[in-house]
Amino acid sequence: MAECRLCRSVSADIAHELGVCLRCVRENPERAIPIAMEAHARSREAFGLPVVPPKDPRGIPCSLCVNACRIPENGFGYCGLRRNDGGRLVEVTAEEGALSWYHDPLPTNCVADRVCAGGTGAGYPEYAYRPGPEYGYRNLAVFFHACSLNCLYCQNWQFKKETLRNARVHVRELISDVDARTSCICFFGGDPTPQAPFALEASRRALAASKERILRICWETNGTMHPGLLDEMAELSLRTGGCIKFDLKAWDENLHIALTGGTNRRTFDNFARVAHAQKTRPVPPLLVANTLLVPGYIDETEIRNIARFVASLDPSIPYSMLAFYPHFSLSDLLFTKRSFAQRCLAAAREEGLRNVRIGNTHLLV
Repeated sequence: MAECRLCRSVSADIAHELGVCLRCVRENPERAIPIAMEAHARSREAFGLPVVPPKDPRGIPCSLCVNACRIPENGFGYCGLRRNDGGRLVEVTAEEGALSWYHDPLPTNCVADRVCAGGTGAGYPEYAYRPGPEYGYRNLAVFFHACSLNCLYCQNWQFKKETLRNARVHVRELISDVDARTSCICFFGGDPTPQAPFALEASRRALAASKERILRICWETNGTMHPGLLDEMAELSLRTGGCIKFDLKAWDENLHIALTGGTNRRTFDNFARVAHAQKTRPVPPLLVANTLLVPGYIDETEIRNIARFVASLDPSIPYSMLAFYPHFSLSDLLFTKRSFAQRCLAAAREEGLRNVRIGNTHLLV
């Protein structure tokens, strides 16, 4: 049980570290958001990361993501990968990145597995090696050690320990692990956005070295990248039979800021941008979406609004709602209730979505 610092209500649906309840975020954002940003500041200071995106008018500009940092001299960009060293930008490049990777046997447990070529054989024989799950093949899972948002419930928060380390991997090392049994590459993290140039270069090199065979390019992202980068990512996925999974974290912008530290406007604009391309290749689906059911904050109103938005673009877009696991700064929240998840499932269907499900059901209580 925690208390909201604004309305003083006490509930198990209030995260102590966040300090504000959903009602105050929605109805009194001018006071609630500063409190939430204190939690974000604490979570980032612990890893030496900038508290907010820098906006030094004399700083070096970066346009890779929605944060549009202007990096001050001897300071870092919000993602922690770009530094202004005496007026010179020091950054990860298309040749070197901050990342790790592993092989994940197919089918995997990712959100898109229920609809993708590797998990179902969708698009066989053009995009899949088998008419069903690709047993015997594997995914090269590429985990980037940086992110353009700061989710207080991040399930992979440990990557923040690696962000500011000056450990870089050359693109050749990653590509050398793409073997004959690798049928897809999935970029995630963290998020691919801060290192999109590296991911795009790696994808192109891997495809050039794997001509005349199936190699799908897939992404899991918060959708904050520059639209031009998104177009390049979508083109690779569309051409190879891969998919782009968007994490639609919240519909209400103030709630999104409270939970992630940043706006969701670019994310929804980018989602709509890919939805138009989806119509050119519906099988396997190019676009997949999910939302984490964070107790006390992501309610049926949020799910209805997100589902209505997705359905307005294409009601066949696969959408998953994931059960919540208490973690990172929101470790005192409860697990998602099964009854609540079922209501959200019904709400998404009522709003017009045809391909919707609940994921991580083993976590429901």
